[in-house]
Amino acid sequence: MTDGEVAHESPNTNPRGADVPNDPAYDLGQGAGFYLNATEAPWAEHFQMHDYVAHELPALIQAHFPASGTRAISGHSMGGHGALTLASRNPALWCSVSAFSPIVAPTQVPWGVKAFTAYLGADRQAWQAYDAVELIKAGHRPPPLLVDQGEADEFLQTQLKPELLESAYKAADVQIELHLRRGFDHSYYFIASFIGEHIKFHAQHMKAG
Repeated sequence: MTDGEVAHESPNTNPRGADVPNDPAYDLGQGAGFYLNATEAPWAEHFQMHDYVAHELPALIQAHFPASGTRAISGHSMGGHGALTLASRNPALWCSVSAFSPIVAPTQVPWGVKAFTAYLGADRQAWQAYDAVELIKAGHRPPPLLVDQGEADEFLQTQLKPELLESAYKAADVQIELHLRRGFDHSYYFIASFIGEHIKFHAQHMKAG
């Protein structure tokens, strides 16, 4: 990959296959791995998505393609949570991070509490390692960040709570670029409407790096 080209990685949310544990609900199992390293049975064997995205996938790409080491990371909803936590825990791996409608404080919302209990067990202290708000409070500092959130998102008040992320960043005196988009919901149309701005954001930081 030359300096002027950009590699696009789109990993799945979690492992797939007949031998991989699953749950009938959309917010657990093969539908929602939450980009963490599970420690609880039956998930721990396969659900190591943090290490896969942070280490295994980039190593595979480097080994098989002429890619540079300059990377950016982005995601939507649960994937936005993954982008924020991966970048906060491993800031040297990415030059920039962005998210659409991210779950910013999973330890404080129903989606996260359900998933973290299953994947990580009952110790809430262990959950904080995969919570973007708690990571900022603990001193972790991600690369430059852009967040877009639709104000008509049906999950805004119950699951997403971007104000918690903004408050944590302000308390830590860390800059955050957060856009609240009037009339937009949680759909892929929202992503399609603003993905160009995110690509431009990442491209600028890639060139600067």
